[in-house]
Amino acid sequence: MNLGLLLDVDGPIASPITRTIAIPSIASDLVKLANAGIPVVFNTGRSDEFLRGEVVGPLVAGGLRAEARVYGVCEKGAVWFRITPDGVGELTVDDTLVLPSALREGVERLIDERFADSMFFDHTKRTMISVEQRTEVDSDHYLAVQPEFDRAVLDLCTTLEIGTVWRTEAAPDASGTISVRIDPTIISTDIESVRVGKDLGAERALELIAATGPLPTRWRTVGDSRSDYAMADWLHREGYDVAHVDVRPADGIPETPYEVLTAPVDSTNDTAGAAFLSRWSGALAAGTLRGAGIIEHGDDRA
Repeated sequence: MNLGLLLDVDGPIASPITRTIAIPSIASDLVKLANAGIPVVFNTGRSDEFLRGEVVGPLVAGGLRAEARVYGVCEKGAVWFRITPDGVGELTVDDTLVLPSALREGVERLIDERFADSMFFDHTKRTMISVEQRTEVDSDHYLAVQPEFDRAVLDLCTTLEIGTVWRTEAAPDASGTISVRIDPTIISTDIESVRVGKDLGAERALELIAATGPLPTRWRTVGDSRSDYAMADWLHREGYDVAHVDVRPADGIPETPYEVLTAPVDSTNDTAGAAFLSRWSGALAAGTLRGAGIIEHGDDRA
């Protein structure tokens, strides 16, 4: 099947509210597509431990076959592994992307001393540093506090002489170098090497798939934030036929040289992700998921 799927996890697959696969059809449809020969890669900022606990189990329970090409590329390209009927396969970590321990310790102190009522430190990350909204905290409250935390991290990086960028604000080190990015999302802030990103994750993904069989030339990328477009951007630059599925287009759809697909206005995040997966799975069963990777529904293209 000349089609591959690159999927962000938070939003299109896991609910941003429960942080789990809350819609059962998501896992079952993913298994159907993967077992039919469509490579599936979870390209996420999440840790391997999160995928192991929230994503891998439902796929294994759903009957994932040994020949299915399913992978997790975590921490935006820094950690990767294959997903098999036995669970998580051999884990690879790019140690060159690990952030300084002094920064990790400083961020953890910030949480403990100033922000513990709104967010928690994610101890499962191997290379980056992540802080996440507490599930019992209202989203509006968290988003109001988040910029204060991000600013405190920027100040900490300056104290540690680590060149850092946050949104449009850059604070280079003494040599003029920026090595760390502060990347806020609607439920977290990632502090990461500037070398990681959804584009690096896409590159890792295709390397993994190419090592195990034919590499599709047509792709669907799925995400809920503007940074997820980097997956489709990279694929387009490399000459692949790609369309991006935006499950939370309320932030605005940028101009792109490729097609952007959205769900109905009353569908967002994992509800929208489930709708697209169900549509693709249904077309597969009906024999209308074509070898070119295009699903035809009248004038619709998915």
